[in-house]
Amino acid sequence: MGIVHYISDHLITLPAIALTFGLVIYLHEFGHFLVCRLLKIRVDAFAFGFGPEVWSKVKDGTKYSINWIPLGGYVKPAGETLDDAKGAPDEFFSKPWYDRIWVHLAGPAMNYILAFLIFTGVIWIAGLPMPVSDPVLGELLENYPAYSAGLREGDRILTLDGHKIGDWEQLAYMIHARSGQTIALTYERGGKQLSVSVTPIFEDGEGHIGITQGTVMKHIGFFKSAGMGAYQCWYWTWKTITTLASKIYHREKPDLAGPVGIASMINQAAHSGFADFIFLIGLISVAVGVFNLFPIPVLDGGQCVLFLWEGISRKKLTEKVFVVANSMGFAFLLCVLVFATYGDLMRMFGNHSVKTAPPPAADTKK
Repeated sequence: MGIVHYISDHLITLPAIALTFGLVIYLHEFGHFLVCRLLKIRVDAFAFGFGPEVWSKVKDGTKYSINWIPLGGYVKPAGETLDDAKGAPDEFFSKPWYDRIWVHLAGPAMNYILAFLIFTGVIWIAGLPMPVSDPVLGELLENYPAYSAGLREGDRILTLDGHKIGDWEQLAYMIHARSGQTIALTYERGGKQLSVSVTPIFEDGEGHIGITQGTVMKHIGFFKSAGMGAYQCWYWTWKTITTLASKIYHREKPDLAGPVGIASMINQAAHSGFADFIFLIGLISVAVGVFNLFPIPVLDGGQCVLFLWEGISRKKLTEKVFVVANSMGFAFLLCVLVFATYGDLMRMFGNHSVKTAPPPAADTKK
């Protein structure tokens, strides 16, 4: 049974990873391709996947191909580097600096379009999670006291240290006030009353046991769903930037997820439900869009900064400038990748799980 479970588990996980990375990265590249076409920049190659070709066709000077490794894709504009540029009017570097910026911004823009469509669709079909006032547990955070003690989503808390619990706010207040103190909880599950003891840990100035407020799904109209979809794009972008800025300002180690961590999150979401999996693709698409807008050479944002400088200074960029800038950017990204992968492995071997993002409602961890 163990072998059967392992095989069935990976039959879900591997296609889910391929779909996530393939869709998010391919559509990013499609954004570059589309704007190249609109600006009459010749595209030499546009591919889905990497590695050996499965299929290819040349049309209007562009080689379209599908490759064996379905983890994204790539687009190759004509004369995309100064070293390759021959001066033809339909080459990338023959276009004005602002056209080149539009080409690079198109990739992240496509990621945000994908995320918006996913968020809107999930909220419209599945509904919007709304917190309930009853003391019913929602998602539990692994490696926190409540989860470790055996509490699970859907449990209703009846008493805390003998005091009857009437609503969620009362439960949260009493837990916050008991950091480091062992508390006795009575709860209901499946019509049975059970008891457990937990000790809240001190976090953010108060006690926490790692529980979130229970929710119910409320169906809303399409236009409200679209508004919430746009809000999700803004919220996760702002949260990413402010969290990273706070970590840097306070000289704290950023909690980054590398390929291993992202694959782990995809695995968890794929097994928890279709809506969770699709929503996670939206979150990853936003993350890819935000990350590519950072002003780091090699990334789209870094290239935009170089082209903007060209426009302001009215001095043509040289191949030497690109080589130096891109080499520095590549070295920086390599360090980030190593750091993130190291963190992923430490979480795995340290029995820590990668936490999936909270629902669209406000944070309700207690």
